[in-house]
Amino acid sequence: MASNLKIDVQDKDLLVTLREFFRLILEQEDISAIFVSQRLPMKNTIMPALVTDSKTLDRTDPLAPAFPINGAKLLSRLTRKSSGEKIAAVLRPCEIRAFTELLKLKQGKTDDLIIIGIDCLGAFRNTDYFRFVEKNPERSTELFIDSVLSGKGTTAGGIDLAPACKACEFPIAPNNADISIGLIGIDVKNQVLIEARTSAGEEICKKLNLSETKKTAERKTAVDNLVAQRIEYRDKMFAETRDTVDNLEKLTAYLAGCINCYNCRVACPVCYCKECVFVTDVFYHEPSQYLHWAKRKGILKMPSDTLFYHITRLAHSSMACVGCGQCSNACPNEISVMELFRTVAEKTQSAFGYEAGRSLDEPPPLSVFEKDEFLEVAQT
Repeated sequence: MASNLKIDVQDKDLLVTLREFFRLILEQEDISAIFVSQRLPMKNTIMPALVTDSKTLDRTDPLAPAFPINGAKLLSRLTRKSSGEKIAAVLRPCEIRAFTELLKLKQGKTDDLIIIGIDCLGAFRNTDYFRFVEKNPERSTELFIDSVLSGKGTTAGGIDLAPACKACEFPIAPNNADISIGLIGIDVKNQVLIEARTSAGEEICKKLNLSETKKTAERKTAVDNLVAQRIEYRDKMFAETRDTVDNLEKLTAYLAGCINCYNCRVACPVCYCKECVFVTDVFYHEPSQYLHWAKRKGILKMPSDTLFYHITRLAHSSMACVGCGQCSNACPNEISVMELFRTVAEKTQSAFGYEAGRSLDEPPPLSVFEKDEFLEVAQT
C-alpha cells in the first residue's frame, strides 16, 4: 500500500520546492544521476537532461508546458544495459506508460532505476510553446501552473494545450511509478503530495524524513473532474476522426501532405526497431518502377508509399500507442497523426481488453496466444 507523505512548499514557490526535493534525492548515497527536464540557456528551450551535479538543478523545470520529446525513448538508451549505477527519472505519466511498453519489449531495465511520476498539467505544441515563453521567459512556467491549478483553464496568452494533452485521460502517474508527485487538487502554495508506491520508493522517502499526510477528497474530485473533461474531448475527437477517415479515399486525403520524412516514426517512443523497412532497399525503388506506376494510372503522387507507410505503422504500433502526441508534434506539415493513431489504437487495444502502459504484468496481446480467445471469429 502506498505511503502518503508531503513536502512543505518554500515561500509559496512550487518550482523551488521541487528542485530542492530532486536535489535531496540526487544527494542520496546510492543515486548517481537524476533524469529530469531542464531549462537550457539557448532560447529558453526545455529538454530532458541527465544531471549528476545537484548545483545545476536550479534550472530544472518539469512543469513547463513544453514536451519536445517523450523521455521514454531516452530512458531506454540509459537502461538497456546495466551501468552499475542507479538513476532516478522524473517522468510525465505518458512517458512512464511508454517506458512500460518498452520494458515489455526488452528495450530497457528497471534494475538500477527509480521512476518518479509527476502529475501532468499538459503541454503546448512545440511552436506554440516558443511563442508562449517569449512573452515572459522568467515567469512563464509559474504563470502556466497558476492558471491550470487555480481553475482558470489551460489557455495562456491565447495558446491552448496540444490536442494530445486535451485528450489524455491519464494526468497522474500510473501505479508502477516508485514515487508519485501529486499536484492536482492540492494547495500547492503550501504543500505537495508525495506517494511512495514501491519498496524502493519507500526507502528513498524514509531517508528524506518526509511528514505523513492523507489524501483529500478535494484531490480525488479534482482528478475525476479533469479526467471526465479529457474523456469528453477524447470521445469527440474519436468520432470526428472516424468520420474523416472512414474510407480509403478519405484516409488518402487525410495523409496527402505526408512527405515521407518519417519524423513521426523517429519521435514515437514505442517505435523501437533499429532499422525500419521503409528506409531499406525494399522501398528504394528503381526509376523504371516509378515510371511504370505513373504510366499505369497516368499520374503518380510523389513521394509514393506514404499511405502504405502509415498503415504499416498503425499495424505495428497502435497496440502500444500511449497517445503522447509526439508524432503530431514532429510533423512538419501539421498532419493530425496523433488523432489517427489514438482513434485506431482505441479499437485495437479494446479488442484485447488491453491498455498500453497500464501494467508490466500484462504482456502485449500479439505476443501471447490464448486458447479460448476470439471464439466468435472461429465459429463464423
